[in-house]
Amino acid sequence: MVDEEPMPTRWSFQEFKTYYDVKLGRKKPVENGETADKAVSNGNSSGITSNGSFHVKITPDKAIYEQFQSQGRNSVHTNGFTPNIVNGKPPKSLLPPLESAEMRTLAESLSRDIIRGNPNVKWESIKGLENAKRLLKEAVVMPIKYPKYFTGLLSPWKGILLFGPPGTGKTMLAKAVATECNTTFFNISASSVVSKWRGDSEKLVKVLFELARHHAPATIFLDEIDAIISQRGEARSEHEASRRLKTELLIQMDGLTRTDELVFVLAATNLPWELDAAMLRRLEKRILVPLPEPEARRSMFEELLPRQPDEELIPYDLLVDRTEGYSGSDIRLLCKETAMQPLRRLMSQLEQEQDVVPEEELPKVGPVRPEDVEAALRNTRPSAHLLAHKYDKFNADYGSQILQ
Repeated sequence: MVDEEPMPTRWSFQEFKTYYDVKLGRKKPVENGETADKAVSNGNSSGITSNGSFHVKITPDKAIYEQFQSQGRNSVHTNGFTPNIVNGKPPKSLLPPLESAEMRTLAESLSRDIIRGNPNVKWESIKGLENAKRLLKEAVVMPIKYPKYFTGLLSPWKGILLFGPPGTGKTMLAKAVATECNTTFFNISASSVVSKWRGDSEKLVKVLFELARHHAPATIFLDEIDAIISQRGEARSEHEASRRLKTELLIQMDGLTRTDELVFVLAATNLPWELDAAMLRRLEKRILVPLPEPEARRSMFEELLPRQPDEELIPYDLLVDRTEGYSGSDIRLLCKETAMQPLRRLMSQLEQEQDVVPEEELPKVGPVRPEDVEAALRNTRPSAHLLAHKYDKFNADYGSQILQ
């Protein structure tokens, strides 16, 4: 029987303190040969040990510390996020100064929802939706690019609501805003701010807005906001914790209008009529993201089903005429179903083979035929056209329009 290394039974306070000082970057890892008053080594060569045999592995923390030291950076706790130095200025810490260790822990959990890097979604990659794009540029992009003009009464709108049928591109518009403005993008859903522990949900909302102000200019994207702040007081089953969360969110949203930091709340929903009236007041710009127009549908078909040379012409006109009421997601599914038809014909041939055909000998997939388009249209149905009239009514009552 192989002797196993015994596990530690108890750590002293000094051992815990030394270990977490190294882990959080408050103290340099102990090198070999240093005195024992800086760490409990018990004669071993590792940085921290317990009972003379158990070695606490601090190699990754030591490597991180040496990397920061070699690059001339301050040793700060960044939760794994390493910002770049811009114009020789020291990097901004990931977390702002917080009032307690509990709030810092909540901030660290929320920092995972910060999208690192650029979402890389351009305005040109979103077909159609010209009215929604123009309103978003006016509300978010221009105040960040030209802050001189947006002062006083013309201060930028801090709350924007994107509403419309599912699958029309609301999330893509939010990512395009983050790409165009190069802002810190917080991708927040209900799971990010709802906690089972009493009082943590409203604290998470408060820390979220503190983080956004710290990283300004920032965009807080609240996807499916109707799950977080539906109408208050109507449902008897509404829990006290849910009411506190909604109240804290309304308070933080109201506080954005009294600050000069460029923090935008960009919310998206498929059920705008279920939102609370107080939240609608704070979401000052309410932009309809409608079903794609015929020109936008044609552009989608030409991009997803491009015509190959020496192949039959794909009936784009037929596709545009037969897809009235289809969302962008439905059109993508239709194109996928169309492209699957030649592959199904090829798969039926391969199934007749006795042996598995080697990969280098596999035949090419045939072209898309007009009958493939007809088959795909019969097998694909729209999913978002039934409530189109409700979105139009809500847009007429609450929506933001551009007056020519």
